[in-house]
Amino acid sequence: MQSNKTHTELPLQCLVIDDEPIARTGIIDFIDQLDFLQVAGSCSTAMEASDFIHSNPVDLLFLDINMPYLTGLELLESMENPPLTILTTAYSEHALEGYRLQIVDYLLKPITFQRFHQAATKARQLHQMQRLSKQAPTIDPFLFVRQKDSFKKILWADILYVEGMQNYAKLKFKDQELIIHQTLVSLEEILPADQFFRIHKSYLVNIAHIDVVSGGRIFIDGHELPISRHRREELLKQVVYNKLISR
Repeated sequence: MQSNKTHTELPLQCLVIDDEPIARTGIIDFIDQLDFLQVAGSCSTAMEASDFIHSNPVDLLFLDINMPYLTGLELLESMENPPLTILTTAYSEHALEGYRLQIVDYLLKPITFQRFHQAATKARQLHQMQRLSKQAPTIDPFLFVRQKDSFKKILWADILYVEGMQNYAKLKFKDQELIIHQTLVSLEEILPADQFFRIHKSYLVNIAHIDVVSGGRIFIDGHELPISRHRREELLKQVVYNKLISR
């Protein structure tokens, strides 16, 4: 089979560790069929694998348990921060020991592609979650805005929406509105992207305060705001459909 590695996501770098050449070849063939995996290397002993991991970036181990001198479980125990690991073994009772080491999954030999794909997909999802948690910036819950000679503290979660007015912006709250000398574009960069959505060239809304999306309009706390056609499609995909409970 020919692999089709056209995915924009960077593939997980995989190290295959097994003392049996046929088993290594089988795993490598399976890896080649999935666009989100890539073979970084293969090793026949745990010691060889340890050296490889120290010198090369590895995201995912396909690790045989039963190997001479040093077992797969002993290799995992020796590492302070091991990569994501899928155990491969002919003995299921040994594989269960691996769960105390927080493995992703174990594959019982002979390994079917269906089970391999299931375990690899689980590893991919865990890797994405790890990456996102590392990237997520810590955003203070408050901001200060200048009001004449004073600096007023606001909670960004209380902002209903922001209306852009050339070099100024109007921050709309339930009980007040503040006009500040700031562009809508610069505010969009400051406010958390997972909480605020640009619905129109002139409006940035707090997703948590959206009451209704209807046609080309959004309703927030009694205020009716226009939404551009292409932004409406993005809003539905990114926000509404993810929370939709009735279809």
